[in-house]
Amino acid sequence: MEPGAGHERPASHGLHSGSGELKLRKRKPTPYASAQGTRSRRRGLLGENIYLVLFTIALRMFNCFLVQTSFVPDEYWQSLEVAHHIVFRYGYLTWEWTERLRGYTYPLIFASIYKVLHLLGKDSVQLLIWIPRLGQALLSAVADVRLYSLMKQLGTQEVARWVFFCQLCSWFTWYCCTRTLTNTMETALTAIALFYYPLEGSRSMNSVKYSLLVALACIVRPTALIPWVPLLLRHFCQEESKVHLTLHHFLPVGFITFSLSLIIDRIFFGQWTLVQLNFLKFNVLQNLGTFYGSHPWHWYFSQGFPVVLGTHLPFFIHGCFLAPRRLHILLLTVLWTLLVYSMLGHKEFRFIYPVLPFCMVFCGYSLAHLKAWRRAALSFLLSSNALLALYTGLVHQRGTLDVMNHIQRFCSGDPAPAPVSVFMMMPCHSTPYYSHVHCPLSMRFLQCPPDLTGKTQYLDEAAMFYLNPVSWLQQEFHSNVSLPTHLVTFNVLEKEIRAFLASGSYKRTAIFFHTHWPEGRTGSHIHVYERRLTSRVNTGGAQL
Repeated sequence: MEPGAGHERPASHGLHSGSGELKLRKRKPTPYASAQGTRSRRRGLLGENIYLVLFTIALRMFNCFLVQTSFVPDEYWQSLEVAHHIVFRYGYLTWEWTERLRGYTYPLIFASIYKVLHLLGKDSVQLLIWIPRLGQALLSAVADVRLYSLMKQLGTQEVARWVFFCQLCSWFTWYCCTRTLTNTMETALTAIALFYYPLEGSRSMNSVKYSLLVALACIVRPTALIPWVPLLLRHFCQEESKVHLTLHHFLPVGFITFSLSLIIDRIFFGQWTLVQLNFLKFNVLQNLGTFYGSHPWHWYFSQGFPVVLGTHLPFFIHGCFLAPRRLHILLLTVLWTLLVYSMLGHKEFRFIYPVLPFCMVFCGYSLAHLKAWRRAALSFLLSSNALLALYTGLVHQRGTLDVMNHIQRFCSGDPAPAPVSVFMMMPCHSTPYYSHVHCPLSMRFLQCPPDLTGKTQYLDEAAMFYLNPVSWLQQEFHSNVSLPTHLVTFNVLEKEIRAFLASGSYKRTAIFFHTHWPEGRTGSHIHVYERRLTSRVNTGGAQL
């Protein structure tokens, strides 16, 4: 229409008397401008329909409050506990921080939140627990919307809709996406970075943005680079101006982000430390992560990947045969990631969480091609994932959080006749710590740092305790004066330490359900014992 406007003035002299033509020109812009205004009002967030974005945010916030269980210790000990130690100057840092295997960039995000709450005088324990998780839920919602936007560009509106559905109803995503895990941040950054990656058909490609997000993910967790190796190689091979891409995009972004990480760690460690190198050396080159358990090479293919995908698995397999050829790079990325992690001895479900959004792309193509069976498939996916999500989010492994809520009451109750001290006789890092108590209560737990000296018969404190709990307790506490006022244990330990409990005048004062699937040293319930030398009013918990 712009070129036509240049020839309109001379022609208008001959058409000046044609009132119909003039009226037509006045009517044309009116509906167009109105439609443009409506679209601009509706696409005010992330370039998508504002109602869709708000729905996604609301769903993830709801998701956050429906996850009240613990998953792995790292969601507290590598984030919230470090942040609490930075801001409030008390707490406990695990051996990974003394050995400089972890960087401060990620916990510094939560430390900033804690500092603001502290300055505002709003640093209650509940806000310290929930605000970081709500922030993570918000970022996960952004990642969900970006995945939907990308699929609208690469496929059809229908495919994008079903990919979005699969992403939102995935039980493992629901279980993990609001936790303060480095894997959760890694997954969100990876999904958002994919939106800017130059996939064929994408209209949002931006090399600087996606490489910046990948670099940030690697700072949070160095293994975030693993899924991006095939994607980066593909981009480099297809790029015509390789020198320009490397010198003007990749190198500047990498230099700036890793320099920032280096400076932050220099401030907190007090010396120049490349934590990413230390992390890779420990977990990959030396493979010392096996100290915390190992699995056979095929575990991700035979157990890990099927469990993470859940009931999406048949739709993922079906979608792999239906997705267009240009998306095969995503399938290659998933396979590559599984193969690389399979070579490491220590394996966990959460390690492959970052490729789960990639899998949802293929599940979406499967649902888009199902016609007669689509309604049954949707009902099956929604019901099965909802049951898993609600059970794992509200029931399974909730005791370790409930007991910390009970312990926190020791801080806010009436002054006790004697100082309160708590000893957690459980597998190390079973519970969160000061981030969920937020008072300088005397607490102790069984420690389990790995052996970094090469000893052949090394036993950590927790292992030595479980060899003979009563003997260990008698040696550790020489007199009744040194005994803690409260003990926290799993119920499976009660029979072994019954004599010690009786001699120390301990009475069981609270029981908390933990899991229907006890295993090894982890029991189905958590017991709290209080030393009752004098009459004392017990607060909270299930009274017996």
